[in-house]
Amino acid sequence: MPAFCFPVPGTMPMLAYARRTHGGGAGRVDIFLQQIINGLTAGAVYAVVALGYTMVYGIIQLINFAHGEVVMVGAMVALTVFSLLAGSGLPPLLIVLIAAGCSILVCMVLGYAMERIAYRPLRGAPRLAPLITAIGLSIILQHVAMMVWSRNPLAFPQIVKTESYTIGGAIITNVQIAIIVLCVLMMAGLAALVYRTRLGTAMRATAQNPQVAGLMGVDVNRIIAATFVIGAALAAVAGIMVASYYGIAQYTMGEVLGLKAFCAAVLGGIGNLPGAMLGGIVLGLVEALGAGYIGDLTDLCRYGLGPAEACANGGNFVLFGSNYQDVFAFIVLILVLVFRPSGLLGERVGDRA
Repeated sequence: MPAFCFPVPGTMPMLAYARRTHGGGAGRVDIFLQQIINGLTAGAVYAVVALGYTMVYGIIQLINFAHGEVVMVGAMVALTVFSLLAGSGLPPLLIVLIAAGCSILVCMVLGYAMERIAYRPLRGAPRLAPLITAIGLSIILQHVAMMVWSRNPLAFPQIVKTESYTIGGAIITNVQIAIIVLCVLMMAGLAALVYRTRLGTAMRATAQNPQVAGLMGVDVNRIIAATFVIGAALAAVAGIMVASYYGIAQYTMGEVLGLKAFCAAVLGGIGNLPGAMLGGIVLGLVEALGAGYIGDLTDLCRYGLGPAEACANGGNFVLFGSNYQDVFAFIVLILVLVFRPSGLLGERVGDRA
């Protein structure tokens, strides 16, 4: 069963719109603006999911590869609640809030259970043991979701009617606006929690030195569990946003999304909250712009290298289309690891969160 891959939202329809509405240079400007909007939307989601990776790593130096599956569970729980309340006659906004609340609650319980049952007993073990455990948890959660919700892609209901707005020739929807605004609010709220509250101070103290933090009266186990719970809550909201944006949910949807969010965390600097936010935005923009322009850049007919029959009458012979968009995330990760292993903003060692 192939992994569930997310297209860059609206890439091909928006490219067609730009070329159909405007020709030549104006069309290129529209494509650029459209891909910036698409990239910011996807990047904001990557950033929110990446925060879960970077928080856990900052506290206990663990890459929680099951975090992507928490995103998937959040989307699936919301889908179930939507289906149950679809004919209830409740206002759409209330249905969304109820579904989000149930999803967040389930994911928070799941995050706590993962930390308490799977990771806490291995806290003193060699670092390879919890890493393998995280991969095993990811596989288990995928298969449990497959048994509960089936292996088939499920249509995610559009509770709120989609409205489109034109900005300089590019199109942005109310769903995209809501996703970007909500992600910014969540990132700002998490930053305020970590840097402006007693809980955040305890988290940073635990990240710096758990033994000393414990001697100073910090309940290290409670702080680590709280970190998993907060990350799971963010993952639940991200899962709902992704499923509602693409209109589809599947038990494998967290796999690729989780890997991309991990790339974003490494890109910005693993363990660094601002780095995770920056890495997610940069990754989304690179992916969207790459998907939007890779077809033009690899069109052999532009360079007189394509087959004559394919290039006749203004034809194209494209080596790589927008379906190669997932490759960009991992190319960026490789380049960062080669030229700047600590990430764009550097790995936090003494002030992880």
